Formats: sequence, C-alpha cells, structure tokens
Amino acid sequence: MKFNNFNLSKSLEEGLEMMGFVDATPIQQQAIPIILNGDDLIACAQTGTGKTAAFVLPILSLLSSQKQNNKVRALIIAPTRELAKQIDMQIEGFSYFTNSSSYPIYGGGTGPEFENQKQALVKGTDIIICTPGRLMAHLKFDYFDTKHIDYLILDEADRMLDMGFYDDIIKIAKKIPESRQTLLFSATMPKKIRKLAENILKNPKSISLAISKPASGIKQTAYLVHDEQKVQLIKEIFIKKNKEKPLSHVLIFASSIRSVKDIKKTLNRSGFKSSDMHSELNQEQRESTIRDFKNKKIKILVATDILSRGIDIKGIELVINYEVPHDAEDYVHRIGRTARADKTGEAITFINNKQVSNFMDIEKLIENTVPKINLPNNFSNGPKYVIFQKKKKKKNSWKKKKINELKQEHDVT
Repeated sequence: MKFNNFNLSKSLEEGLEMMGFVDATPIQQQAIPIILNGDDLIACAQTGTGKTAAFVLPILSLLSSQKQNNKVRALIIAPTRELAKQIDMQIEGFSYFTNSSSYPIYGGGTGPEFENQKQALVKGTDIIICTPGRLMAHLKFDYFDTKHIDYLILDEADRMLDMGFYDDIIKIAKKIPESRQTLLFSATMPKKIRKLAENILKNPKSISLAISKPASGIKQTAYLVHDEQKVQLIKEIFIKKNKEKPLSHVLIFASSIRSVKDIKKTLNRSGFKSSDMHSELNQEQRESTIRDFKNKKIKILVATDILSRGIDIKGIELVINYEVPHDAEDYVHRIGRTARADKTGEAITFINNKQVSNFMDIEKLIENTVPKINLPNNFSNGPKYVIFQKKKKKKNSWKKKKINELKQEHDVT
C-alpha cells in the first residue's frame, strides 16, 4: 500500500512524496487507518519495522486538521532520552510540511534545560516527546496543563516496564482526559503489557507483527570461547574482515559497563580505535558519541544494551555479542541493529561454558540453529556446546555399595 492511499493531510502527502516515501511498511499499513479512525491501538512490532512513522504520520495529519490552541495536544512517552530525541528528529522531518511543533523532554540536563522544557509545556508545543521520569518531575508542579491532550502514545512500552515505570505511566495516564486516544507500541507482548493496556486503553484494536526472529538479511554465527580468549578473538575477526573489506561500522554489545570499558581500552591499545557508550556518560557525551558513530567518525562502538533498542543507525555491518544476552528477546534486538531496511549484515555471538543454556533458549526462540564457527588454529579449544549438570549424590549410596559387596561375597561362596 502507498502513503497516498491513507487519506493523510494534503501537505503531509506532498511532503512524503518530496522525501521519497512511497510504500508503507506492514505495520504502517495496519496502524495508520486505525489511528486516523480514532481508535485506541495496541501494536506489537519489532524495531526497524517503521513503527515510529506508523504513529507519527497519522498524529501529524490529525493535528493539522485541528485548530491550534497553544496547548500540548499529543504526548509521546519513550523509555530513553536517545529514543525520545530520535522520535523528535523524525517528527521535525515530517512536520516541516505541516504547522505542528514538537519538543523533547528528558533528564540529564542542566537547570536552564529544565526551564526550557517548562516553557515548552507552558506555551503549548503541539507534540511533547518525553521520558517517564522527567515528565513526572514536571508534573509535580501546576504549570503543565494536561486537559487538552488528545493523544497519548507509549513507544517501546515493554522497555519502560522493564525499567520500572509501570506506576509512573498509570499516574501520567490518570492526568490526561479519558476522552483521549491512546496508542501503545511494544516489541514484545508479555502479561504486564496486557495488564497495562487493560488499565489505560479503551476497546483497543490490536496488531501483532512481532515475530521474535531476526531479519532474514542477518548472517548469524557463534563462537564457543572462554572469557580470556574473547578480546583476542575480536582482534582476529577484525584482521580477517579487514582483509576482505575494510570495516567501517561495527557495534559490540557487552552486558556490563565494566566490560564495555575494558574492551574499549584493550582494542585501542591494539590499534583498533574505538569508543564506548553506557549510562555513566553524561548527556552531551552520549549525544556526541551517537552522532560521531552515525557519521562514521567512530568505526567501532562498544556499548551496553542502551543501544539495543529504538536507536536507528544505518549501515552497521557487524554486531558482536561479547556475552550472550540473558534475555532471549534482547538477542533479537541487539542483532537487529544490523541489516536494517532490507540491507544485509552479520551478527557474531561469543558463548562461554556458562552461557550455553541461554543460547539454546535463543535458538529455540528464533526457531533456528545458529552455526558454530571453529576458533582460529592458534587458539586452544573452547567449551563444548552441551549443558553440564552436576551429578546429584544419591541418598544411601553407601548402603547400596555395601549390599553389592555382600552380593559379590555370596556369589563367590
């Protein structure tokens, strides 16, 4: 289906045509008509499917048909500042062809930034994109008039609940008129998401395109490797890949900030210039790092799961999981950073002897056996791809032993 079939506002249609947006993705094809019809929606779709535009475009179209009242009319809540900024950037691009305004509100800034956010809420920016924690900080005061909000959108709702924002979301929803239209987008649909939907949505339409499987363009492989071999293996992989074609965009995921820092330090010492991304960096450092990585000034980025969801960085050739993610769903999100928009990419996972069971769960989830690659010849053997179970001591084993001895004695005599 093409965008000009949705009956979006004329100015928005013209803008999409100028930007080269012609064909809608499956999530956009299903979500846009529902939203334009005024129904509540619960949509389950993987990252990289175009779900941001699936709610941004119809909201912009609806707002453009209404009279501006210098009040906040749409509220989009996202789990992280990075995702909030990215959504705002998309809105800025699309809203260039409409009269709608937007402003991102998130934590980590200075006092003047908080004041700027306050002014955006008071003066009535059309669309506010915010993180739950920072919005709750503003709601403690009386200057934010929520009575005119017609649209409430929750993006990456499962991630927000994982971060402990369930109660905050309920409190926010209660401050917005019940007549609002509520849209909930999530990459997964666990029980807690359904519980949230029951509490804040009214007779919602449902879309489910979230098949927890990686994109077909991702070449997945894994190495069985001991922890002390991992950094050397990364270097071997880089050397081999660079001989074939110089790598320009590599993302390495590690599960802890300490691991991220150690990997970055070791790679830099070995001549592989890299940078890191984690929650200990301040806002300015994080934004600068993402910008430089997008522009390929940084070729190798080592990050925690802060970059596994929502952030759209084009052209990532290789994703390396330094450790197996504890959650099988996180594996899909991590490697989903490559092969976006029908491109191809590669994902390599390192499995130590304690993570075999976790990776078997991942293979079960994606319904695929990931090929295990042999370590380079100069490496000692890695762990086996089997689950070792501790042998349970049998109760009264000494009695059985004694009985067997007696039996043997009896046979002899």
